[in-house]
Amino acid sequence: MTTIGVLALQGDFLEHREALRRLGVAVREVRLPSDMDGVDGLIIPGGESTTIVRLMRTSDLLDPLRKLASEGFPMWGTCAGMILLAKRLDETGIPALQAMDIKVRRNAFGRQVDSFETDLPVPILGDVPFHGVFIRAPIVEDVGPKVDVLAELTDGTRVAAREGRLLVTAFHPELTADTRFHRYFVEEVVGHR
Repeated sequence: MTTIGVLALQGDFLEHREALRRLGVAVREVRLPSDMDGVDGLIIPGGESTTIVRLMRTSDLLDPLRKLASEGFPMWGTCAGMILLAKRLDETGIPALQAMDIKVRRNAFGRQVDSFETDLPVPILGDVPFHGVFIRAPIVEDVGPKVDVLAELTDGTRVAAREGRLLVTAFHPELTADTRFHRYFVEEVVGHR
């Protein structure tokens, strides 16, 4: 059986755990390097990216996760997780895993009060739009040649992408009842290991 780890240092990891459980997927909360033993993929949740990086350092997770990501281990970063996976950041970001060939701008839409929701066309998930919940969300400003953009806002702003076994979303699929992104990660990203 597939087991998905959810980085459980800070942020909305409980919501990811529940979405995976609704799909019948085994879940393990990851707080220490030993928690990664036997895990087939990792979700890095939304939260506060600088806090998550600091906690990854104090938990001795930063270097092992950076190594796994560079070796093609399946990872999905949502919101802050997208920032942590990016190779390139705006001037406000702290480099972390530096795994995915994207440039990310933090808090691209403004402050908490500027958070919003919108329906997004996401062709890899089918014809039904996906309801995106954007909370102090980042955006993908630039992508490398091997990165596939999976979703954009109507103005062309890139908000979801994949490079090999790395997946990122600027929004929070775990805050909706729609488990299609979680299923995609488990079946398509992790499933082809």
